[in-house]
Amino acid sequence: MRNRLFGSGGALLLVFGCSGSMDGGDDMERSAVPAPPSGPTTTTAPGTPSAPGPSPTGTASPGTPGTSPPTTPGASATGGATGASAPSSDPASPIVDPSAPGNGQGEPGVLTAGTWDDNRNFDFFASYRKSREKLSGRLPFTEQAFLEALELAREPPARKETLDVAFVIDTTGSMGDEIAYLQAEFVALSSSITERYPNATQRWSLVVYRDLDDDYVVRAYDFFDDVAAFQEQLGLQFAGGGGDFPEAPDRALAQAAGLDWRAGETTARLAFWVADAPHHTENADEMADAVDSLIDRGVHVYPVASSGVDDLTEHSMRSVAQLTGGRYLFLTDDSGVGNSHMEPTLPCYFVTKLDDAILRMVDIELSGEYREPAEEEVIRTGGDPQNRRCTLESGEVVEAY
Repeated sequence: MRNRLFGSGGALLLVFGCSGSMDGGDDMERSAVPAPPSGPTTTTAPGTPSAPGPSPTGTASPGTPGTSPPTTPGASATGGATGASAPSSDPASPIVDPSAPGNGQGEPGVLTAGTWDDNRNFDFFASYRKSREKLSGRLPFTEQAFLEALELAREPPARKETLDVAFVIDTTGSMGDEIAYLQAEFVALSSSITERYPNATQRWSLVVYRDLDDDYVVRAYDFFDDVAAFQEQLGLQFAGGGGDFPEAPDRALAQAAGLDWRAGETTARLAFWVADAPHHTENADEMADAVDSLIDRGVHVYPVASSGVDDLTEHSMRSVAQLTGGRYLFLTDDSGVGNSHMEPTLPCYFVTKLDDAILRMVDIELSGEYREPAEEEVIRTGGDPQNRRCTLESGEVVEAY
């Protein structure tokens, strides 16, 4: 059981759920993390009819009269990796609306992003978390948990031979631009990885999510060996639903932990979590359970903060990135695409194209070598980094890449 103790005192309270602010007043130890779900599944909202699709034996059940869901490789009712297997009728494939936001209508190489590594700037991160200790809904992890993650992050990385990547994407109505541009940029991203690491076998998986009152909560597609098949499934996704601000990332990250990740030290395991809204504050416990499951699977999470994020979203994303050994990515206004993006709570950073930033993260994971963006990739800087660093008023020096 991972340590999530608050405060310093006597008795321990076993907590199975929580609501509201975790402001550090009581001593708490959480219950054991539940086993992650196995395999890709479709989770529908309460009261919503289940999507048509295959039964556990693989035989398609009757669909809605007058409609035929697309046949798509990569999804499985049993949890195995099916990217190389014969296509099966997929219960989680949406009927595509060509006019809906998404569906590959973006152009590659447009979105812009900054990156930040809180493990390389841990003292600054600790100060940031302290300034947010009264934030309602913050994840119930203790200082000891963050310190344990820091120690793991400081271990010398090794070069990896294979690559497993999951995209975990909020597909509510406000995410149309981000979905469209991810669809457009994927082929170039995969090709660039192949060019740099021709012998590194790539597998890609997809988890999309909305919220409890939408037409679906989570749809998960296990790893595809076939890049083209994954691209096809990604291309079917579109933005819709939502309504209130918080969504269901806790459910989605739990599903991501249950994917068929390859084990062992030779596989780089990354999850890019693309979202613009936080979890429901009463689900902070469930969110933390999902993060624990990802840590146990050795998955490094790279959140991508999109337009409209708030303080809780930034806090959660940065915490998840630090705890899992990933890095925080955040979209910027430099592209001119979408709504305004919140300025991150950071002193300095480099802005590049999003595809360059993602490729750099993959490159770091596969090569085992940490690197800053190339000079020709930098569009602008936030703050005034000098020699990849900036000095705060306190005299503290932080690394800007």
